[in-house]
Amino acid sequence: MYNLVLLAARPPEWTHEQFIDWWRGDHAELTYRLPGLRAWRHTEIDKALEPRSEGWDGISVLSFDSPQDLKKALASQEWADAIAQVGDMKGRRIAVMGHEAQLFGG
Repeated sequence: MYNLVLLAARPPEWTHEQFIDWWRGDHAELTYRLPGLRAWRHTEIDKALEPRSEGWDGISVLSFDSPQDLKKALASQEWADAIAQVGDMKGRRIAVMGHEAQLFGG
């Protein structure tokens, strides 16, 4: 799998609950449509392990078969629609991508 990983923090005027509801609701409706999307996992962050990790609300892992499939998704109208929905939200995000390796399957 080739993953796009997004770590996000809500806009300052939103509550954590509002942001998670939007992310898993209205925003998810657009994200599901991405061409080539094979899996999508989302974690609601409810606690940081240490102070330097505080301030984040959730993480999404969007999985594709290959870097080329992700590239096609990022060039799609469906991605443009999802980005347009985010608009000028004042939240923060970190977006990274890479190959997945399963190290434990327990």
